[in-house]
Amino acid sequence: MKKSNKIIGVLILIISLMWVLHTFSKNFIVDPAFQGFLSKKDELLINESLWAMMIRIHIILAIIALMTGPFGVIKRIRMKSLKFHRWNGRIYVLSIVLNYIPGMYVSFFATGGWLSTIGFIILNTLWIATTIIGYFYIKKKQIVPHSQWMVRSFFLSFANMTIYIIVAIAHYAMSLTYGTSYTIAVWLCWILNLLLAELFIRKKVFI
Repeated sequence: MKKSNKIIGVLILIISLMWVLHTFSKNFIVDPAFQGFLSKKDELLINESLWAMMIRIHIILAIIALMTGPFGVIKRIRMKSLKFHRWNGRIYVLSIVLNYIPGMYVSFFATGGWLSTIGFIILNTLWIATTIIGYFYIKKKQIVPHSQWMVRSFFLSFANMTIYIIVAIAHYAMSLTYGTSYTIAVWLCWILNLLLAELFIRKKVFI
């Protein structure tokens, strides 16, 4: 079990790093004006500059969460230095708490209309809720529930990656419209990620 957990930990680190590089390059180098993303919007934005600022903040904070998250949930790493774990955890929690407002703002302009908006609101609320619950458990020095809730929070940090995968399958492989594919992906991303988190918790992969 320990060897398999080590392999999973390495994979999590690699996936996190690769997705961070993909997200950063795509949104800040390849298409910094978000023209590709905006072209798929159902309606024109009333204030495009404000939306662009909010989405940039949202992306940067999400990248920070993905960079710090693996160092918090992987047991082998966090056991090496409690001081590093605490500071890393504070940055992780702060990145998600600060991301709630920009995340909620961009939710109201989501591709797919109000169904996508509701899905994103639930996602953002679950993300901050699981993070805060995990934080309060460690303040009470209850390590096991703290670890469990932070695993849930961390898996929700991969929601954007899950959306990309589901959209690719639904839109390009199944020929559904982009809007429909995106709406399905917004709902499935947090459902599937939380189910996967529960599987990891039950298997005690990170606990």
